[in-house]
Amino acid sequence: MKTFEDAKIDVKANIYFDGKVVSHSLYDRSGRKTTLGLIYPGSFKFTTGAPERMTITSGSCKVLLASGAAGSHEAGSVFVVPGNSAFTITVENGICEYICEFI
Repeated sequence: MKTFEDAKIDVKANIYFDGKVVSHSLYDRSGRKTTLGLIYPGSFKFTTGAPERMTITSGSCKVLLASGAAGSHEAGSVFVVPGNSAFTITVENGICEYICEFI
């Protein structure tokens, strides 16, 4: 399990798609942003500004990148989304938990 020490945390949640995707932002000492979140069942399209490294910490999901690359991801797996792009993430059942690092 990953822990974050000396982080500043936004207590206001980031809520998307009527509460089906919820995250909290935290910032390390250097100011780098990371989000920790939950995704409930459904299919959700996100756009990116900066590149993102997504680590699935619990549950599973399917991901379709704008490039057409697709994959299934379970706890412990990582995928990277390019900056200025988009991806669709689908959770078929249960809850998928993730860490999103802006790289």
